[in-house]
Amino acid sequence: MAVQAYILVQTGVGQAADVAAKIRTISGVTLAEDVTGPYDVIVRAEAANVDELGALVVAKVQVVEGITRTVTCPVVHI
Repeated sequence: MAVQAYILVQTGVGQAADVAAKIRTISGVTLAEDVTGPYDVIVRAEAANVDELGALVVAKVQVVEGITRTVTCPVVHI
């Protein structure tokens, strides 16, 4: 079963739309939308396992220019 997570992203001022557009092109990202509030972009991502999810976040999402901080929230099924 795939592992899913929401990634909450903070960006530099005025960069949310551009960051969301760049993140949408990353394999494993199923949704990326710019929002208002304490975070600027909310991302939904999916990977085969936790290790692949971590690699996706660290090696592909966090390196997008304009991101200042991320918080990853894995989806759990209780």
